[in-house]
Amino acid sequence: MQLQWRPYRFTLPSALVNAQGRWFERRGWLLRLEASDGRIGWGEAPDLPGPWRSAAQTACQLEPALAALPAEQSPAQWEAQLRKLPDGLAFGLGLALGELEGMGQGGWLPAPASAVLLPAGASALEALAALPPQQIGTLKWKVGVEADASERAVLAQLLERLPENARLRLDANGAWDRQRADRWVEALAGEPRLEWLEQPLPPEDHEGLLALARRVPVALDESLRASPAPDLEGWPGWLVHRPAAAADPRPLWRRLQAGVPRLMLSTAFETGIGLRFLHHLAGLQAQGPTPTAPGLAPGWSPDGPLFSPDPEEVWEAVL
Repeated sequence: MQLQWRPYRFTLPSALVNAQGRWFERRGWLLRLEASDGRIGWGEAPDLPGPWRSAAQTACQLEPALAALPAEQSPAQWEAQLRKLPDGLAFGLGLALGELEGMGQGGWLPAPASAVLLPAGASALEALAALPPQQIGTLKWKVGVEADASERAVLAQLLERLPENARLRLDANGAWDRQRADRWVEALAGEPRLEWLEQPLPPEDHEGLLALARRVPVALDESLRASPAPDLEGWPGWLVHRPAAAADPRPLWRRLQAGVPRLMLSTAFETGIGLRFLHHLAGLQAQGPTPTAPGLAPGWSPDGPLFSPDPEEVWEAVL
């Protein structure tokens, strides 16, 4: 199998703002793995912002690891190599190997309708007002960014304006402490439109997260990449997976094929190669026992051939 790679870089139309910082740009590498019979496996190795990486990945530089890879190896050698790579590169190579193994055979699934990502702060109210009524289904709002009292005032206005059939996800990215989380839980007591609080407390406060989950629905995100990893056996809520922020994606693909419940898919702002896979996983999730809207952040990525569902177009877009 022969490996080729090309770097990519793009700027988001609007800054992504959350409790962990502000991001305008995304970069990484596209991978093209060609088998001896001419079949192609496509991958993407994203260079993710620090807060989206696992603790192990934070210390690893993708570009030197990619440059050190041989141009050609047997399938068994690539598999052995993958286990030694930084997570982002292991994701891209695992994705390419997965396609050569038959992932997507019979057609890549389309994603169901995504949750709408509202901007942080009071801008969420303007964004909500601009949404056509038919697009107000599941909404996600980043919190823990501005003063607590200010954000809870915006929450009150959001709840006043949301239709009865809407669903709301609030994502604190682990920024709250227990006292602040308690204030939000009190404000949301009995609110039927709350789908979940996403990572309201830091991963290390797993006891606090469990206590909150007994009062309101809670989903974990950053906890999935924490070191040491918390014991998630018996976790009662949802798990938010950002596949591009993990390593080899094939185990997650197999779990969704098997119908694992309460697992939601979220974007890391991929190119069309990564999006094709993410949409496929979201399609599998929608066929499972607990279908829910994926977090694809519609409207937050640029347009153009770099985001095409055709990997050849994506590959040529970075020449």
